[in-house]
Amino acid sequence: MSAPSSAVPDQTPLFYALQNQRYARRRYIQDIEDITSRKLIVYFSKPEAPIEQPDVMAFGDLLDNLSGQNIDLLLQSPGGDIDVAEKLVNLIDARCPSFRVIVAQSAKSAATLMALASNEIVMSDTSELGPIDPQVTVTTAQGQRIARPAASFLDGLTWIQQQVEGGELSPVFFPLLTNLDPALLDYCRKAIERSERFAEKWLLRSQCSDQAKAAKIAKQLTNTKQYLSHGTMIDHKEAEDLGLKVKYCRHDDELWQHIWRLYCMYEIDASANRAVKIFESSKVSLST
Repeated sequence: MSAPSSAVPDQTPLFYALQNQRYARRRYIQDIEDITSRKLIVYFSKPEAPIEQPDVMAFGDLLDNLSGQNIDLLLQSPGGDIDVAEKLVNLIDARCPSFRVIVAQSAKSAATLMALASNEIVMSDTSELGPIDPQVTVTTAQGQRIARPAASFLDGLTWIQQQVEGGELSPVFFPLLTNLDPALLDYCRKAIERSERFAEKWLLRSQCSDQAKAAKIAKQLTNTKQYLSHGTMIDHKEAEDLGLKVKYCRHDDELWQHIWRLYCMYEIDASANRAVKIFESSKVSLST
């Protein structure tokens, strides 16, 4: 007996076979939506792929047919451009009355900022946020473009100044100071100040109605003296202790089992297809 027509994919056999991973992820997305009664969109990026301007078009596609709907955003990102992160949040706010951020593995720096703007952050034992530590892209002597914490430039200059006090500056520092760009130092200071302001503003959107409390949380998250590394882990317990609205899911929770399996598929599929970013929903699938 032939299978019912509803069980036969709409796509042609070869195309469906080539894109089977994509359709398997879509089924998991729909399963999660059935559990939560909310629409799910996914922004997945590898550690080497920061939030940046070209993301806006793809992210806008995810929200194209979701006006008036409550959504969940499964967010995996190392961070990136704070201005772009704000634009992504504004795109959500313009269309959706409420949104939650789901962190399966990690949402760092600018991605942590996006989580602060959400109504609730869904986390489990594998989840981590990070300190809001703005990064500055610089070019090395070898011509390689790399990201460095803005605070590190300022701390490095302070450390050199301390070496001068009470004596002469060692000649080893001369090449460093010769190449020091005052404009870069000014940019670093402003980036740190802006991060703290954004954190406070985004907390007041939905996480926290008390201005003093929002300011305190923002200052804690941008305190690079407390969080010495960009990759410092802030787990669900610490996030709650800071005052964030966190929904904790046990690892064996039905919802979390679906979320974690979906996240694992993104990790494996992105590596297999050499993709660094995937934007996905039940109707949209874009990768770069």
